[in-house]
Amino acid sequence: MNRGRIGLSVAVIAALLLCVVPVTVVLTDDTPAAACTATGPSPSSTSKVRAVGRWNAEQVGSAAQIVAVGRQRGVPARGWIIAVATAMVESSLRNLRGGDRDSLGLFQQRPSQGWGTPAQILDPVYASGKFYDKLLRIDGWERLPLTVAAQRVQVSAFPDRYGQYEHDAEQVVAAVAGVTTIAELPGASLATCPGGPVTVAASGWTVPLRAAVGSGYGPRAGRLHAGVDLSVPRNTIIRAASAGQVVWAGCDPSTGNCDIDGSPSTRGCGWYVDLVHAGGYGTRYCHLVRRPDVAEGDTVQAGQQIGLVGTSGHSSGPHLHFQTHQRVCSGSRCDLANANSTDPVPFMRHRSAALGERG
Repeated sequence: MNRGRIGLSVAVIAALLLCVVPVTVVLTDDTPAAACTATGPSPSSTSKVRAVGRWNAEQVGSAAQIVAVGRQRGVPARGWIIAVATAMVESSLRNLRGGDRDSLGLFQQRPSQGWGTPAQILDPVYASGKFYDKLLRIDGWERLPLTVAAQRVQVSAFPDRYGQYEHDAEQVVAAVAGVTTIAELPGASLATCPGGPVTVAASGWTVPLRAAVGSGYGPRAGRLHAGVDLSVPRNTIIRAASAGQVVWAGCDPSTGNCDIDGSPSTRGCGWYVDLVHAGGYGTRYCHLVRRPDVAEGDTVQAGQQIGLVGTSGHSSGPHLHFQTHQRVCSGSRCDLANANSTDPVPFMRHRSAALGERG
C-alpha cells in the first residue's frame, strides 16, 4: 500500500519543526465519564442558523428542525445524530418534493409504505416524528452502530451509506445544539474515553490510546507487519501521537467498502489516517470504525482526537494498528512505506510515551 505518498510543501514541514515544544502538558484530568459526557448548554431553537462545513444554512436549518423535534419528544441526543445522518443520506437535508418512486421529504418516506400522506411527509415536524417513532421501537438502538440503526428504520437498498455521515451529523448537531463539540451532549456519541489523563511528554509525543501491545512489529507469514496492534473496544478514541499534518484520511482503496467490518480475508487498512510530524517522522492509524475525524491538510495537535477504533479492512476484531516511520520526506514529497517503518515500541519508549500500558 503506497497511498501514503503525498506531496507536502517544504513550508509545511518547516512549520512543523517549530511545533516541538519541550513541555509536558496534561490535556485532561477528567474521569472517562466526565471527559465523554460533560454537560453542556441546552440546545436552543433560537440559535442563529449558519453553514457548517459543506452544509449550507438552509440544510443546517433542516437539521435544526429534526433536532428540535427530537428534543421536544425527549429523544436522547444519540437519536438526533442518527436522524440527521439519515436525512443527509436520503435528501442532503432538503425537503424534497420527489424522489425514488413515491419517496418524499427529508427522509424520503413513502406514502405507499404507510409513512403518511404526501402532505404529512412534506411537513418536517411530522416526518421527523415518524422517524423517531420507528427508531425508538428498536431494542437497544442507542448502542447500535449508526448505519445499523438507520437501516432498521429506513430499510434502504444501500444500507452501508449512513455511517459515512456520522461525523458530519455530529458537527451539525453540535452547532445547532449550541455546544462546541458533540462530547458536550451526553450519550450523543458512541465514543469511549480511556481512563486517566492524556499526557503529552516533554518530547511532544503521547500514546494514541492505552492498551497492551498484541501482535508486534516484524515478519508475519512472509510479509512485514509494519506496526503493532493495540486491542481495545470498538469506538475507543484514537489520538494523534504528536503534532503534525494530516496527509491522508480516508478509506484504503485496496479495502473497497470501509463501512462494513473487515475480516482476515479483506485487504488493506480500512479507514485510516497518516500524519507527518516534525523531524521527518510519520505515524499511521488503521482500521477505524468510520470516516476519520480529520481531513487531509488539517493540522493536528498531540493528543487530539483523530478517529475511533474499529475493525475495517484486514482485521479480525476491533483494534488499532499503529505504525511509526522515520525519514518519510524527501524534498516536498512524503511517503509512509514499509521501507521506512520502525518498531513503534522502542520508538515511542524513546520519546517517553511508552506503549503497552492500560489506563
